[in-house]
Amino acid sequence: MNPALVPADSPVEAVSGHARRYAATGGADGHDWNGAPVLLLSVTGRRTGTWHRTPLIYGRAAGDYIVVASALGAPGNPAWYLNLTASPRVTLQVRDAVFPALARTVTGPGREALWELMAAIWPPYLEYQAKTTRLIPVVALTRP
Repeated sequence: MNPALVPADSPVEAVSGHARRYAATGGADGHDWNGAPVLLLSVTGRRTGTWHRTPLIYGRAAGDYIVVASALGAPGNPAWYLNLTASPRVTLQVRDAVFPALARTVTGPGREALWELMAAIWPPYLEYQAKTTRLIPVVALTRP
């Protein structure tokens, strides 16, 4: 991501406020949220081509950052996930480190292990999965 570009944030004030505080403080305000670690994910909009930024709970496995496209158990996947499936080159901010990453949806047995990891970090993911018929995607973000 070009640092001169400022990503668009969520129209939901609680989410956009979290992203702005996180970015402004190098994660000092926002990395730790309700007992879970949070990163900022910036993705290219699949229709607009503009950058969009969202805070997401994350875990670590085999050097990757792991996130879950839960959308709180909504019937459809969140916009950020649809965007990264169209353009998997993303930018992450973890605390004060900003760097590129490549996103991939994890499937099969690997997904199950990462799902368990993420459900241990944020148990409400289990409730979200129970609310929807879609299999909630698990995404690995690999730093080059």
